Amino acid sequence: MRLVLDAEQQQLRSSVRKLLADHAPPARVRAVMDGEDGCDRELWRRITDQLGLAGLVVPEEHGGAGAGHVERAIVLEELGRTLAPVPFFASAVLATDTALALGDSELLPRLASGEVIGALAVSKTWGPLDVRATEHDGGWTLDGQAPFVISGDIADTVYVHNGDWFAVSEGFTRTTLHTLDPTRRIARLDFAGTPARRLSASDGALARVRDLAAVALAAEQVGGMGRVLETTADYAKVRVQFGRAIGSYQGVKHRLADMYSAYERAESLLRHAAWSADHDAEGLPLAAATTQAFVGPACFQAAADGVQLHGGIGYTWEHHAHLYYKRAKTSELLFAGGRGDLARRLGLEPT
Repeated sequence: MRLVLDAEQQQLRSSVRKLLADHAPPARVRAVMDGEDGCDRELWRRITDQLGLAGLVVPEEHGGAGAGHVERAIVLEELGRTLAPVPFFASAVLATDTALALGDSELLPRLASGEVIGALAVSKTWGPLDVRATEHDGGWTLDGQAPFVISGDIADTVYVHNGDWFAVSEGFTRTTLHTLDPTRRIARLDFAGTPARRLSASDGALARVRDLAAVALAAEQVGGMGRVLETTADYAKVRVQFGRAIGSYQGVKHRLADMYSAYERAESLLRHAAWSADHDAEGLPLAAATTQAFVGPACFQAAADGVQLHGGIGYTWEHHAHLYYKRAKTSELLFAGGRGDLARRLGLEPT
């Protein structure tokens, strides 16, 4: 296992960072955030067509790049650094991992190319949804509601888990929800006689998707932590109070040192979990739960400290600190958090 990126992985990071620096500056993120669907379609096209990142973990025979989860984590870190308004987490992570786990060769190549934007509808605690499936005339329809679907408002196809697995592409309504984080859209989907394609699944498919989602989310969070640390340290060097840069005060130094220490530990946990996703299937569940148990709260603490150390401007709408704060809080709570899952895996509470 390597905790340090090799030259090729560093090059991948540089390419993605340059793309996002050119096409997803803070002003652009805010403009898209306030737009109609909250998705930067042009940036998504560049990510999928220009760099081929949507199918990074998809085998080459299905149209992907055949890379690994360490590489995908690098991309997610960069997207988390910029809060890039693209459906990568929903489509290139949740939907793509589901397609791989279910062996859905019909949709997988289209997800890998970015031609189709996918999403995943499961309960917040990764259980089945209260959605009724009915078979008739050799086909299936769905009735019910998926209350919490990331990028569900723009997804072309949604995988639905109600105990069985289905894929739907039309015949449902979407309602964009008003949530704390304006940089990540979430929608409620209503099914009423919605045509669905049933998919067979092996035992453990949902658990595999859940564990990989935990790793991917941690990558976004580590990227956000890194950006908050950089901007806050830079500000502490130039903001003068009582004739001295605020970074010269011991109280500020200690807070920044704590942020740096947390970031380093989070990055190490992420590298191990991403490596486990590729090379240690048995160890992945514990690695993923451990990573989320630490990274979620650490990311939020870093974002909260970042707002506070920026003083009064950190609380204003015009400053970006609050966007990282909101993303960190919602990500910490996404999928019910990692501490309870880790406790269950370690036998510290009833399953």
